[in-house]
Amino acid sequence: MTVMSIARFERFFRAAAGLDVDKNDLKRYSDFVDTKLYDLLTVAQATAKANGRDIVRTWDLPITKGLQESIHRFREIDEEVELEPILEQLATHPALDRTPDEETEAAYPEIIGGLSLALAKSFKILHPDLKNPQTQHWDEARAVFDLLL
Repeated sequence: MTVMSIARFERFFRAAAGLDVDKNDLKRYSDFVDTKLYDLLTVAQATAKANGRDIVRTWDLPITKGLQESIHRFREIDEEVELEPILEQLATHPALDRTPDEETEAAYPEIIGGLSLALAKSFKILHPDLKNPQTQHWDEARAVFDLLL
């Protein structure tokens, strides 16, 4: 990731939840994004299959009310931070049995943005005074997301 991308990543977490993250957090963040996008796509794939389709559509993704709200808030923050172009690079997924359509793939950056905002907020819910997340904090937040998504 370029220095400019790292700066945007840092700015996003400051704007989203007042957190100071650094380039060392990027690997944890990237792993989180990869895993959660894959989890969402796995469920979407099952939904498409259950509906007799070979293509995953946007509405197959299990987007909860809370995640939808986080996506909307991400859009507002992203106008200032401009993180979405970077998220497009992160929005990859392994081969699936069902292929996502173009509209679904185009939604990945905003979905990742919503997940990112929810992640940042979850740090503050779990540890209200937290300023700089450490490995333990990342592990706790990830465990919550694993439980719910």
